[in-house]
Amino acid sequence: MSDDGDLITRPPFRDPPFRDPRLPVHTRVEDLLARLTLDERIAMLHQYAPGVERLGLAPFRTGQEALHGVAWMGPATVFPQAVGLGATWNPELVRRVGEAVGREVRAMRARDPRVGLNVWSPTVNLLRDPRWGRNEEGYAEDPYLTSALATAYTRGLRGDHPERWRTAPVLKHWLAHNNETDRDTTSSSVRPRVLHEYDLAAFRGAVRAGAVAGVMPAYSLVNGRPNHVSPYLREHLRSWTDQELVVCSDAGAPSNLVDSEHYFDTHEEAIAAALRAGVDSFTDHDQDASKTIARVRGALERGLIEVCAVDTAVRRLLGMRCALGEFDGREGPAGGPDGWAGESDGAFDTPAHRALALEAAEQAVVLLTNDGLLPLSESAVRTLAVVGPLADECKLDWYSGSLIRRSSPREALAERLGADRVVFADGLDTVRLRAAAGWVRVPDAAAEDEGSAEAAGSLNPAHTAGRTDLPPLTVGDTPTDLSLADWGGGVLTLRAPSRRYLTVAEDGFVRAAAEQPGGWVVQETFTLEAHPDGHLLRHLGTGGYVCVAAGALKVAERDGAEEGTGTVFRLEVVERGEDAVARAAARADAVVVVAGNDPHIGGRETEDRTTLALPAQQQRLWRAARAANPRTALVLTSSYPYAVAEAADALPALLWTAHGGQAAGTALARVLFGDVSPAGRLPQTWYASDHDLPDPLDYDIIASRATYLYFDGAPLFPFGHGLTYTAFTYGELSVRREAGLAVECEVTNSGPCDGDEVVQIYASAPGSRVPLPHRRLIAHRRVWLRRGERVRLFFTVPVEDALGFWDVAHGRWTVDPGTYEIHAGASSADLRATATVTVEGPPPAPRPVLRRGLEAADFDAADGIVLVDRTKVRGDAVACRDDAVGRLLFRACDFGAGAMSMTVEAAYDADEAEDDATVEAHLADGTTLAAAAVPPTGGRYAYTTVRAALPTPPTGVQDLHITLRGGGLRLARLGFSG
Repeated sequence: MSDDGDLITRPPFRDPPFRDPRLPVHTRVEDLLARLTLDERIAMLHQYAPGVERLGLAPFRTGQEALHGVAWMGPATVFPQAVGLGATWNPELVRRVGEAVGREVRAMRARDPRVGLNVWSPTVNLLRDPRWGRNEEGYAEDPYLTSALATAYTRGLRGDHPERWRTAPVLKHWLAHNNETDRDTTSSSVRPRVLHEYDLAAFRGAVRAGAVAGVMPAYSLVNGRPNHVSPYLREHLRSWTDQELVVCSDAGAPSNLVDSEHYFDTHEEAIAAALRAGVDSFTDHDQDASKTIARVRGALERGLIEVCAVDTAVRRLLGMRCALGEFDGREGPAGGPDGWAGESDGAFDTPAHRALALEAAEQAVVLLTNDGLLPLSESAVRTLAVVGPLADECKLDWYSGSLIRRSSPREALAERLGADRVVFADGLDTVRLRAAAGWVRVPDAAAEDEGSAEAAGSLNPAHTAGRTDLPPLTVGDTPTDLSLADWGGGVLTLRAPSRRYLTVAEDGFVRAAAEQPGGWVVQETFTLEAHPDGHLLRHLGTGGYVCVAAGALKVAERDGAEEGTGTVFRLEVVERGEDAVARAAARADAVVVVAGNDPHIGGRETEDRTTLALPAQQQRLWRAARAANPRTALVLTSSYPYAVAEAADALPALLWTAHGGQAAGTALARVLFGDVSPAGRLPQTWYASDHDLPDPLDYDIIASRATYLYFDGAPLFPFGHGLTYTAFTYGELSVRREAGLAVECEVTNSGPCDGDEVVQIYASAPGSRVPLPHRRLIAHRRVWLRRGERVRLFFTVPVEDALGFWDVAHGRWTVDPGTYEIHAGASSADLRATATVTVEGPPPAPRPVLRRGLEAADFDAADGIVLVDRTKVRGDAVACRDDAVGRLLFRACDFGAGAMSMTVEAAYDADEAEDDATVEAHLADGTTLAAAAVPPTGGRYAYTTVRAALPTPPTGVQDLHITLRGGGLRLARLGFSG
């Protein structure tokens, strides 16, 4: 108002309506959509959408990696890996990390417009199998914990403005994706209960919270259908929110639909199917949009899609860009004091962000065992041995930014104690290589340290080229000592005295040129293969043997299909790494062995692990340290769990932390010396051996008894486990039925120091009629308590979330009547208090098979089967696994007064099998009801209905057993009539 009280009249908004921030987003988007030509709209479907100069639209790129800091765009604050953030069990901390990352995205974009605001993060795939190569990217094996942390991180990335988004987060990777081996062609067989209770649950919470801009489908298939044409995008994802979510394809996945998966015959069919399924942005052929544009045009010309399918996708993309404030100008919310314009300055690498990186790294440390060695005392430990291959490392991973500052364990402990009180040995073997022409040597490097060469204009680190400005290795009279690390499975790295790794660039020569192993195809790994006269040295990145050519080392060139001939080398061990570790340990009052993985080697994107075992070289190190000095602690710094039962039994202290980012070393030092009482908790089960795990491609956690939810064995360390330097006592637990389950729990810090406790609330259903989890996490809270402090905690959990399951008999969530147990404790195996709650209600109804029949995929139990796609659009069917006999069990089928006939809806592909296929029905007592012969139908999607009489009509409620015989048989459903 003016001073006299009259309303101030604002001048009319002169820009087009899509520029007017006062209008609803929908109105603005529709205005802009109408102004775009069809060619302009089609071009926007590619990841690299061009600008539209006549409308003042800038180019837009979907896909800024920011999993635990801004990635691929140069220096940024590096936080702990996602699995490390998962180990904090602290949603509020993770929210603050997301907020810091979002602020840095905005600040970096102000300096470099190539930095994108559509953030592809977080990864919410569940850590079902710890051998997954991308274990580091997920938060937990539990859907509730994963969802809670994903919701927190996306809220931080999104920001708190009611209308404008700081960044637009996209969840990865939809759906049931937990293997890298053949990831673009393998199919996850996911039964309805696992789908609803496990895989969908991880995504559901964050989407419903309203902080998610969209999702990215996974490379893999689910039930025989590629995720990029998944009906679940429409049937489930878009049903959880009124928001117009954006679905961004994974890189190259649209082409995979034809090229590797052979799901469609042409790319026009594939892109049309993806658009109809709900994919909006196509990440394909890097920055070259021409192929995507041509495919969309071809699909339109062939009538495979209508223009409205293009408009729907573009509408969603424009809505996201509008929410990011792109169309507002400086006068809109994104440019004003309530928006993000002020974050272009001072929001990058701030003191607050550095402190947050340290706090996150501290909270991520998990104390696995401790017999009193920790915390260390500075007065008692006059000399500390810090040893192991990761003792002086601060490792990054594929989705890290570049370090602005670093802190290794050795550096942090030397800074704390003084360099003269720290004894260091990296534990690597010192070796020399000799060829017939002489010793392998690393020439003096006269070139400047220029770093890696990047492909011009590319934001993809996979395009980074190796250095060729340094001289290649040669042979001569004088050897160079090399440091050999064995990362398991015979995978080796060799490091020169300059601390640069031996690597191979595009010209094939071997140089000491890499600061660290890395790249989409790692060029720094080798393996030694036995030869009668020594060893052949194979370069794993190219697959070729190393040879001596004109006095220099290079990868032997192939002669057509023939492998190049390698040079025979003799390996001379100058010193074993364990000998150096033993000497260092003997000189010290205590020893810290830092072992683990390099995130680019032996378990990473594109490569699953084959074992949980710690590499043999690293096992020798801790054994040598302990033999020389019993006061030895082993710190495992890794992207995943290990099976280390021997170390857990033999050593007085064992810790785990994920790669902790820029503050990892400082955080570890503070924990070791008691500045911080560790309170990290395991976000996934640590198994005792490989034998505890099912096949990596077995996604049925119920039948395979996988994860803490169903595992029947004794884990090495259970889900939620973590010790501390203090102690906590749990008081009485109470549970009431109100709007949900109201849980109250009293916790007291009864130990000698202040610290955090992670209070975990679990539910179990003793005597349930269906296989339910042994216990299921339903709530938790990380709480800091002073010594002697007591707190009463309150939790409210929806009954369905706490006690419900997917009822396959009726296709819905249900909570059975009965008595349930609610537990409070410090881990899934350390339950300190229990209360019961009773749910009243009618008994579960049997399956109404006469009225509804049976969908084949809705079985209660199965053996020898795999779920497949019923059609290319939607629906599931059941087939025999490996052409064997398949069996299905349907419990509590109500046949009423009697079923006289059975119908079988099935397809039988005669090209896949020659014999007749049959579907047999039996009762639990062995009574044979019918055997229906299914004739060839002409294809896997050509279904027929076969009717069979039931000479002995089943009556009442019975368990029904179905047997499938025939390799090309697909069973869709069964029907019964009286």
